Amino acid sequence: MTGSQESAGVDAANGRSDVCAICGREDVLTRHHLIPRTRHHNKRNKRLFAREQVRTTVGLCQPCHAQIHALFTEKQLEREFNTLDALTATPAMRTFIEWIREKPPGFKLQTRKDRRRPL
Repeated sequence: MTGSQESAGVDAANGRSDVCAICGREDVLTRHHLIPRTRHHNKRNKRLFAREQVRTTVGLCQPCHAQIHALFTEKQLEREFNTLDALTATPAMRTFIEWIREKPPGFKLQTRKDRRRPL
């Protein structure tokens, strides 16, 4: 495992969580594919991105991960929001990040997919 992979997961030796790449809270992380796995075999992706870039993952806390998938479709994530900077630049995500930063580790979020809402 490389240093970046170790820093994006849970440290099994002492049971410690790591820091979410979106909100910066220390919590148990999930792996988020910047280009969704359902879109990996898309011809456009094979043409535009290197194989390593298509398979890139980042460590996110469960609330941030759920919020991303509630706000954006798989195609939007593939085409418009395939970097952390692009994800965090949207007004809806900025508002969410400001709100979630105040929550304690282990906070559970109930999300509702509402893709009709403007970003």
